[in-house]
Amino acid sequence: MPSRRPRDRRIAFPTPDGAVPIDLPESEATALLRSGEIIGGHRMPWGTNYTFLVWIDAGPGKYLRAIYKPRDGERPLRDFPDGTLYKREHATFLLSRILGWPNVPFTLVREGPYGVGSVQLYVETDPEVTYFDMAADREDELTRFAVFDLLVNNADRKAGHCLLGSDGTLWSIDHGLTFHTVFKVRTVMLEYWGRTIPSDALIDLESLLGRLEAPDTDALVFADLIHQREERALTARIRSMLSDPELPSLDPYENVPWPFV
Repeated sequence: MPSRRPRDRRIAFPTPDGAVPIDLPESEATALLRSGEIIGGHRMPWGTNYTFLVWIDAGPGKYLRAIYKPRDGERPLRDFPDGTLYKREHATFLLSRILGWPNVPFTLVREGPYGVGSVQLYVETDPEVTYFDMAADREDELTRFAVFDLLVNNADRKAGHCLLGSDGTLWSIDHGLTFHTVFKVRTVMLEYWGRTIPSDALIDLESLLGRLEAPDTDALVFADLIHQREERALTARIRSMLSDPELPSLDPYENVPWPFV
């Protein structure tokens, strides 16, 4: 078990007096995410693993918001190696960028107030809107979410892990339970079970397979975040998806996460 796991579930650190949050485009926010000073924040009131909304100093009277998930705040699991979920968050983000979809907020690994962890750019959303509210209207984009979940072997696709940004962008978040070597998919997206994977997504998957087998710089950085066995399982899943391009029909008693949201 990680030795420095914070004990107080109400844990917080001071918020800068008089400072206001700012939203920056990713191109301007990445430098702050990488090395900006974390000057305040508080623990999010849900989830078994410790997740913090933090403030990163963005200049006098301003701060950038980010989501910080420290390694030492991860609850040990019987089926995932201890202290690896933060790396899986980063690895999933990198794979989404190599593939080209879905939209995952910029995510990296860095030191924070409770040690090393993942830090993800905060996305302004309506917390009341989840997958269940968007399923009927964003089918094409959500189909790619379902394909991506099969690709990364996502064991925790809750409805609240699909976010609608204030600008209308659909975002995918919470990817700590990914890349297991054994099939682990758990998802609330039952509507997509048994559907054919779109042909354009298959083209992208074939390109991804080529980049993983003859890795460029981005693919090498990704591969360094997961175990070699997990990388081999990933490439095997891609080949399986290409040869049998259908999303599996799953067991609603075993392959649906709890809680749903």
